[in-house]
Amino acid sequence: MKAVLIAALVAAAQVAVTPVAAADIRPDQAAFRGLYKDLIETNTAFSNGSCTVAAEKMAARLKAAGYKDSEIRLFSVPEHPREGGLVAVLPGTDPRARAILLLSHLDVVEAKRADWTRDPFVMVEKNGYFYGRGASDDKAHAAIFTDAMVRMKSARPLRRTLKLALTCGEEGGNGDVFNGAEWLVKNHKDWIDAEFAMNEGSVGIRDKDGKPVSLGIQAGEKIYQDFHIEATNPGGHSSRPRPDNAIYSLSAALSRIGSYEFPVQLSDTTRAYFTETAKLTGGEAGAAMLRLLANPADSDANAIVSRDPTYHSMLRTTCVATMLDGGHAPNALAQRAGANINCRMFPGDPIENVRAQLLKAAADPSITIVPTGEISPTPPPPPLTPLVYGTAKAIAAKHFPGVPMLPAMTTGATDGRFLNAGGIPTYGVPGRFSEPEGGGVHGLNERKSVAGLYAERDYLFDLITAYASAKDSK
Repeated sequence: MKAVLIAALVAAAQVAVTPVAAADIRPDQAAFRGLYKDLIETNTAFSNGSCTVAAEKMAARLKAAGYKDSEIRLFSVPEHPREGGLVAVLPGTDPRARAILLLSHLDVVEAKRADWTRDPFVMVEKNGYFYGRGASDDKAHAAIFTDAMVRMKSARPLRRTLKLALTCGEEGGNGDVFNGAEWLVKNHKDWIDAEFAMNEGSVGIRDKDGKPVSLGIQAGEKIYQDFHIEATNPGGHSSRPRPDNAIYSLSAALSRIGSYEFPVQLSDTTRAYFTETAKLTGGEAGAAMLRLLANPADSDANAIVSRDPTYHSMLRTTCVATMLDGGHAPNALAQRAGANINCRMFPGDPIENVRAQLLKAAADPSITIVPTGEISPTPPPPPLTPLVYGTAKAIAAKHFPGVPMLPAMTTGATDGRFLNAGGIPTYGVPGRFSEPEGGGVHGLNERKSVAGLYAERDYLFDLITAYASAKDSK
């Protein structure tokens, strides 16, 4: 009876947050919990932590499970010794079959101890939740993927080779960050080359009562790119204002850009998402989604669907001013005034096309707009193949019965953009359900449902096994 109760709690994780006592978990879950705790309690924030240490700890666990030194690569670069990572390989039985890659980042967003209720780098289990920085983003996946590699080492051999990449730099830092995923694609793609990769980037949705509404599988993400807009002027003494003024020119241009609406764009992923969401939503909003799918130029349907900020962002490139700079003295006319415009570009939307629309919206030939920072790749979204999507749905039907799976495009950004651009289709895997208020991800007191984490682990283990055992895609 006790075993039946435990299984029921784990299987029902998507329905509600049900406390799971540490004494009631299975032995394999207890081992996983220790690995997860080890990761959370290894500080990997950019300012004072070390991904290298976390990678070394995971390498030690893999070696204890039987991995050879030749099957594990620890990597870093001299300029960023604390931002290292790990690549591990579990060889398959068929050398002709392409590999499956498991990708997760080890670094976390900064966490100020004074602002948190508890130490962000001490894992606490309380009231059905694990608390700690990275509990959700993304040490849950790092732990699940590493744990899967450990368990599969002693299990029945898989047809396909399974690869694990734990990297650093996804969350950024002070601008001088070593991104391990990007470095691997550019310098050692052979280490991680695969038919496709499993990554973060997708979550399921629960209603206010904790009941699951949908699962998500991410196929494509918006592309991060900053632009600098600048107005210049000869300037002069502030006691003699002139009709043209750099600050006013910039303000007017930014106001026009703020009012500009990028056109609706659709991909196979977002078409599938809005088709299914229309069925779940119904009413005026659901009908508008279907009309917009039939005619992306339908302005009335666009206005209705775009009332939801997430839907609005999923339908187009978006750009917003985020920082201002300019002027050189309080008693002088500004010789220059500038701003940062942060764009989240629709997958496949070229940078130059976005820049051209910003210039057109600014409507001032004296204004300059140029991309700044690292120039992001702009790959199209990966295809929703029967192997990837069909298998995920079939396995989910057993773990989360009755919960539909919706393809989705994330409006944020992950390291998947580097892999997609490098020819490795990358998908945000299903299995997790978001907390209604976000669960403190990137914020204070980050938390992860205990039962939800165990359910996600069980689902992903079965999914990874199915992928690694599958025949080649047609």
